[in-house]
Amino acid sequence: MKMSQLFGQTLRDAPADASASLGAGAEAASHRLLLRAGFVRPVGTGTFALLPLARRSMDKIEAILREEMDKLGGQEMVLPFVHPAELWQASGRWSQPELTRFQDGHSRDLVLASAYQEVVADLVRREVQSYKQLPRLLYHFASLWREEEHPRNGLLRAREFPVFSSYSLDADWDGLDRQYRAHYQACFNIFRRCGLDVIAVNSENGEMDGAPAHEFIYLTPIGEEVLLLCDSCGYSANQQAARFRKPPAAPEQPKPIEKVKTPACKTIEDLANFLGVPKARTAKAVFFMATFPEKETVSEKFIFAVIRGDMDLNETKLANVLGARDLRPATEDEIRAVGAEPGFASPVSLRVKGSNRLIVVDESIVTSPNLVAGANEPDYHLLNTNYGRDYQADLVADLAAAGAGAACPQCGASLRAERGVEMGNIFQPGARYSEALGCTFLDKDGQQKPVLMGSYGIGVGRLLACIAEAHHDEHGLVWPATVAPFQAHLVLLRGKGTPQAEEIADKLYADLQAAGVEVLYDDRDESPGVKFNDADLIGCPVRITVSERALAQGGVEMKLRREQEKVIIPLAEAVSKTQTAIHMLLEEIASRLTRVEYNAHQ
Repeated sequence: MKMSQLFGQTLRDAPADASASLGAGAEAASHRLLLRAGFVRPVGTGTFALLPLARRSMDKIEAILREEMDKLGGQEMVLPFVHPAELWQASGRWSQPELTRFQDGHSRDLVLASAYQEVVADLVRREVQSYKQLPRLLYHFASLWREEEHPRNGLLRAREFPVFSSYSLDADWDGLDRQYRAHYQACFNIFRRCGLDVIAVNSENGEMDGAPAHEFIYLTPIGEEVLLLCDSCGYSANQQAARFRKPPAAPEQPKPIEKVKTPACKTIEDLANFLGVPKARTAKAVFFMATFPEKETVSEKFIFAVIRGDMDLNETKLANVLGARDLRPATEDEIRAVGAEPGFASPVSLRVKGSNRLIVVDESIVTSPNLVAGANEPDYHLLNTNYGRDYQADLVADLAAAGAGAACPQCGASLRAERGVEMGNIFQPGARYSEALGCTFLDKDGQQKPVLMGSYGIGVGRLLACIAEAHHDEHGLVWPATVAPFQAHLVLLRGKGTPQAEEIADKLYADLQAAGVEVLYDDRDESPGVKFNDADLIGCPVRITVSERALAQGGVEMKLRREQEKVIIPLAEAVSKTQTAIHMLLEEIASRLTRVEYNAHQ
């Protein structure tokens, strides 16, 4: 490709209106560089056009994904971006807030795809009837659309974004586990082949409680994901799923409840200071209204959550335990409607009971005797409340939020916090969608059973942005050879009054292409400074410069983008040495592919 013909120009600076187009928080270097280098352009808030340079890199990323999936026996398909409402209504996800719903000209309800599990399950329902047709592995490339309230950082958090997804289909859990483990390794292969280091962390499986789920994270300070890691034993988890060893309460015999006046003590901090007790001797009440999907509609329930006062409640854990689609803070009127008093509440002696309210307590409450809790009366608390004797819960679970410094659940060492970007996720929906959409098969004994599904996804646009985030310097992008838009950047510096350099560059361009080298040829009538700056900005792995000066020194100039050193190589060896340099760079990346130990629960 000649730069004089390339669609998309380089920019000296990011556009002045880039922040507004990219969304809030446009601090990532990848945004600025992808814009300036002519890879992407914003179309609207959270939506982007991928220009030819980006498309070439995306093609290479997708080729890597195809190769890894084909090794696993995957079959590629194409799925529609617009889905009929009845599929999402059947799965119970029609009411999700991030969905964009609309009607066609015949008043049929439709939705823009924010996921594809429903469509896959519906296809499998119609195509698979017998265990003899299992296992299978399907994959596709598509776009997702989500009503992202705060798109930011360009491709890292867009409203419309390209993704890769695969779906394993199995007759039993052993088969699902084998395909899941194979994907676990394949994801590491994919990211490493793209030149990106990631870690796998345990995450919440919102579809199937207790089943394995992992996120693949690129560690970077600009990431929105908070991870908790143990340097001692290797435990790792997303903060929303992280477990930790909770400080045990001292054993005591239950004491009689005592009502005490606690004026204006509406917070745990105020209460502990007023009574002169540690926060661990208190019970904290937190109130939510939980939304539960019910086919085409939703219902709400009041959630009375209780956790020990020295801990914070993890809303994601609570929502997953409940199977709730969404949580919102309860209003004071809603709290009082169940017989509790805001700021002075506990489950003790609640006056209102019923199916529309649930009491959920953290497991620490069960083992902590004689806690101070609210009296459900303004300015009063109860001393010595005990779970089991004074109140019961509808659910007991781990609701506590882990943080930096918490004790590792596996070895007890202190956890440290890191930030990162989620590059992909894998999880096991199991029979979640199969049962909802009637996706069954006949087993060997003639029994109808649901197809067990595994779901695996990688954000391809996000991957492109993270590669740019990981591989750049103060001058521009430094693409890994596997995903660079072009392998070599040929720069012509025209001499004064002589066509020699141009003729040689044109022939070298043709020779490199004939040898299978992907070349971006800067044939423009620009100054050397502009051309070198653009070459650094675009970031192709190898730069070759044809100039009168280099020719006078016996050849052409070669430089690796990642290095400062420039060398003069004989013109006759330019093609072979370029091929050698590219081969070396590709071999370096290939050497990073190693077997990764699988850990179901990091």
